[in-house]
Amino acid sequence: MNWQGKTVGYALSGSHCTFAEIMPQIKRFVDAGANVVPIVSQTIMTTDTRFGTSAEWQRKLKEITGNEIISSIVQAEPLGPSKLLDVLIIAPCTGNTTSKLANAMTDGPVLMAAKSQMRNGRPLVLAISTNDGLGLNAANIAKLLVAKNVYFVPFGQDSPEQKPNSLVARMDLCLEACEAALQGYQLQPLLVERFNY
Repeated sequence: MNWQGKTVGYALSGSHCTFAEIMPQIKRFVDAGANVVPIVSQTIMTTDTRFGTSAEWQRKLKEITGNEIISSIVQAEPLGPSKLLDVLIIAPCTGNTTSKLANAMTDGPVLMAAKSQMRNGRPLVLAISTNDGLGLNAANIAKLLVAKNVYFVPFGQDSPEQKPNSLVARMDLCLEACEAALQGYQLQPLLVERFNY
């Protein structure tokens, strides 16, 4: 697929343990020729963790994309009227974000961007990363699986023995899932073995 002239919204919610895995995936879009607009939840702007500091992740996002970060509802709201994004991917998409999205809650920039994308009938791609995917959040994932213009990066259990309810997407398939979504179909297989045991 030719990504030249395409604008990708790349939204990150607060699964800090996956950020190191995500950065090379963002670069894949840039290297393919896409204009990538980074969008982050409030936790990324304010939280330092053992996986890295807020300032470090912000710097990396700006360096990779060459764009300023959208980090507030006010900044994200114009994405709807402007129809800027050809595709929006939320990667990682936490259980909290999944739950809010499935229940029409818009309390942050990532969710506002998602609402704008759905309003415009354009593809929204979710790369879930949640300890609760086979728990209470299973109902929310199910609601989104049948939602119009919502697609998933293939996902599976990442630690069945230690965390049997946990689901994580194959982050290395973010670009491929977005390519499929832009053509109107779900990348298959949807359910994959996250790691080999």
